[in-house]
Amino acid sequence: MVTVGIIGAGRIGKVHTTSICNIVKNATIKTIADPFMNEETDKWAKSMGVISTTRDYKEILADPEIDAVLICSSTNTHSPISVEAIQAGKHVFCEKPIDHDVEKIKEVIHALKGSKVKYQVGFNRRFDHNFEAVRQAVAEGKIGEPHIIKVTSRDPEPPSAEYAAVSGGMFLDMTIHDFDMVRFLAGCDAEEIYVESAVLVDPAIGEAGDVDTAVITLKMENGAIAVIDNSRKAAYGYDQRAEVFGSRGMVATANDTQSSAVLSTAEGVTGEKPLYFFLERYMQSFAKEVNCFIEAIVNDTETPLGVEDGLKPVLMGLAAKKSVKEHRPVKISEIIEEGSFHE
Repeated sequence: MVTVGIIGAGRIGKVHTTSICNIVKNATIKTIADPFMNEETDKWAKSMGVISTTRDYKEILADPEIDAVLICSSTNTHSPISVEAIQAGKHVFCEKPIDHDVEKIKEVIHALKGSKVKYQVGFNRRFDHNFEAVRQAVAEGKIGEPHIIKVTSRDPEPPSAEYAAVSGGMFLDMTIHDFDMVRFLAGCDAEEIYVESAVLVDPAIGEAGDVDTAVITLKMENGAIAVIDNSRKAAYGYDQRAEVFGSRGMVATANDTQSSAVLSTAEGVTGEKPLYFFLERYMQSFAKEVNCFIEAIVNDTETPLGVEDGLKPVLMGLAAKKSVKEHRPVKISEIIEEGSFHE
């Protein structure tokens, strides 16, 4: 049994707590840490079977009974706590992104060198049943050589302008999932990115220095062309689809809905809207990714997404931001060279 500590008791911390307590095998939570821990959160944690809570995450890192930590705190804390946890000999599951700063991700990479720590980054969509099926069809050669990859990702509601101003921007807080998905479906990395973007949903997001609508084209290392389309607001719900077209065929996945029922009457033919909230859509994938992390610890195997998988979507996000700023295609190698980063 792997004993776990969770750092951060916000929305995603509660998601992982629920998963570990109810679904994930071979794991138990001893402590949850959050600087804003209050009586209500403490009571909820205890009701889930968590032994203790604290406001100081360092208590988790110092506890010899805790084998692994899940870092679910604010983004700006991900890389420094990762380094501390690695130095403390704890296995680490870190929510995306590791950091918006490549130099800080490098610090995590360096901390991992020579250690026996398992490190996994939380890109949960890879573990979604729909996208897993698409990837499997591609990996088994059922559609031949991939030629065109399409990923649609549109949120049901835009974030506040205040959030947009501090989140790193749409490409690093939203599209980062889609950058990872394109890598996952293609089975390789991107070489070049070009973005057309606009502010069509909320002018306040533009005033905060961000965009809310974008179409992103990517040249992949295997020769395929990928297209991502993003919007901060889809009036009909959470729109999450993917398609891979290849030399021998195509594989595509539609949105999840409450049911597959279609009503046909004299007035028309109607079906259900997509699931509205990301927790409805992806709850099982959150559980599955943590279960894979725990199994990697138990079986002493590689995690399905390592630190490099956390780095590359950030490089892609930075390339996308540069493309918007300079109105041109940007090679990933440019971003690597700017940061003097060499793997």
